[in-house]
Amino acid sequence: MPKTMQNRPIYVDIVGEVIYSFSNKIKKARSSGINDILIDPGFGFAKNINHNFNLLNNLSLLNSLKCPIVVGVSRKSMIYKTLGCNPKQALNGTSVLNTLCLDRGAKILRVHDVKEAKECISLWSMLH
Repeated sequence: MPKTMQNRPIYVDIVGEVIYSFSNKIKKARSSGINDILIDPGFGFAKNINHNFNLLNNLSLLNSLKCPIVVGVSRKSMIYKTLGCNPKQALNGTSVLNTLCLDRGAKILRVHDVKEAKECISLWSMLH
């Protein structure tokens, strides 16, 4: 799947479709007795750059699902392609997007650069 997941991903409403998909999966999990659920919108997986930024901009809407949100934007192509750099040079962009994800309700950041992510969380926490 990783080789083909980016082949022309098509969504009419990326945010609505992600919420709908999670809603069904959460109901199924809970009806099976699973109550500890984290959701990860999957930045970079079967989504183009516009899909990813639309999803990030509307990440707070996923809070309606009443599950902690996990995000992994660290060094993603949505950052380095937008900035015209390579993944190793995407730390500043990663820090910005991590902070925006926290602002929009993310509870867990999946990262490559732990120290820098911790600094983002510390500074963000001072404002909240």
